[in-house]
Amino acid sequence: MARIKVERPSQEKLRKLGVESWPIWEKDVSEFDWYYDEKEVCYLLQGEVEVKTNEETVKFGAGDLVTFPEGLECSWKITKPVKKHYKLGQ
Repeated sequence: MARIKVERPSQEKLRKLGVESWPIWEKDVSEFDWYYDEKEVCYLLQGEVEVKTNEETVKFGAGDLVTFPEGLECSWKITKPVKKHYKLGQ
């Protein structure tokens, strides 16, 4: 099973990906289950999140670039309100 990838990208990498043109999603402190029917890459502008799968628990926050693989089932726990750019597919 593919895993969640968390990295601290350079400003150059963010520019190359075109992150600033991606849509923005915001969510308050909450917990919910989620299924990725396609790959998602997101860049957190603010917030803190803990995502649990059957294989791992991953924590990430503002400044992290996170890749969720297609087919991933997980539970989100948002501990600080989130604002993120995101891109689906590919």
